[in-house]
Amino acid sequence: MPNELFKYLIAHFYIPLYLLTWIIAVYRYRRYFDTPLKYLPMVIIYTFFTELLGYFIKYSNEFQFFSDDRFAWHNVIIYNVYQLVFFLFFFEVYRKNTKNESIKKWIFYASVSCVVIYVINAIFCNPLHDQMTYAHIAVSLALIAILVLYFKEKAKEENPQPLKYNLLFWVSIGLLAFYTLFPIILTMYKLNLGITVNVYLRPILLSSIVFQYGCFIIGLLAGKRKAFR
Repeated sequence: MPNELFKYLIAHFYIPLYLLTWIIAVYRYRRYFDTPLKYLPMVIIYTFFTELLGYFIKYSNEFQFFSDDRFAWHNVIIYNVYQLVFFLFFFEVYRKNTKNESIKKWIFYASVSCVVIYVINAIFCNPLHDQMTYAHIAVSLALIAILVLYFKEKAKEENPQPLKYNLLFWVSIGLLAFYTLFPIILTMYKLNLGITVNVYLRPILLSSIVFQYGCFIIGLLAGKRKAFR
C-alpha cells in the first residue's frame, strides 16, 4: 500500500501541492489570523485529506463505504460534501470582507441558495454515487459573480498598500481562474462530447488547480497584514 500510495501521489501531483500550500499557510498564519481568511489553513488541509480519503476508499477495502462490490469504490460523496463546504466558506469570506451592505445581503442569500440547490440536486440524483454536477455548475457561477463584485470593489478603493500584497486578492485570482473553467469542464463532460474532447479536459482541469494553488502560495508569501482587504 505505501508504494501504491507514493505512485498515486506522484501521478496526482496536485495532492502534495495542497499539503505544501497548507504548510505555507500555517507558517504565514500571523499575517491573516484576524481576517476573514483565518480558517483558510483548515480548508486547505480538508482539501488534502479529502483527496487522500478518496484514494483509500477507491483502493482499500478498509475504507470503503459500501459492502456491495458494485459500489465499493464509490467515493463521490466526500467530494460532493467537500464542494458544498468549500463554497460556503468562501461565500462567508467575501460576505465578511465587503463593506457594501447590499452585497453582504446578496451573498447571504447566495449562501442559502447554495444549500437549497445542493438539496434539490440531491433529490434528483443520488449524492452517494453521482457527482452533483448541476449544483457544482450553478454555485460556481454564483462564486464567479461574487468574485467579480470583489474585484470591482477593490478597483474603486483607495489604499496606499498595493493589491499585490493583498492575500485575498491572490486567492480571488486563483478562485476565478479555476471556477471559470470548472463549470465549463463539467458541462462538457455532461454533454459527453466524446473521448476526442474529453482527453483534453483533465489536463486543463489539473492546470487550473495548479494555477489556483500557485496563486494561493504567492498570496501567502507576498501578503502583508496591512494590505489585506
